[in-house]
Amino acid sequence: MSHAILHLLSNECPNCNKGKVFRDKSFFFSIGFPKMNEYCSHCNFKFEKEPGYFFGAMFISYALGVGEGIITYLITHQFFDETFDLRMIPIICSVILLFSFFNIRMSRMIWIYMFKNYSL
Repeated sequence: MSHAILHLLSNECPNCNKGKVFRDKSFFFSIGFPKMNEYCSHCNFKFEKEPGYFFGAMFISYALGVGEGIITYLITHQFFDETFDLRMIPIICSVILLFSFFNIRMSRMIWIYMFKNYSL
């Protein structure tokens, strides 16, 4: 399990753990919509199995965003006197926007790893 998480965070193919899923060199600090390889350069594993394959990754991205929002709230509410201060909203929104490019990549990687043995 820990090896799968390391490979997932390293942008490696779920089949052979050698090829890269995304073309971008930096997995964590890239801005813009990710450019994915269609096939693994090492084992020829097809990443997008069918049209609309990554539709479910949107739900994972949503869960990541909610988690980041909750963690940001838990950290920022300690700096304010009230339980919920309106000044927290821009902070939470900016953190979610900052992590949105990371969430797209991470949600697709999680989706690929969840269904790596799926075949048509």
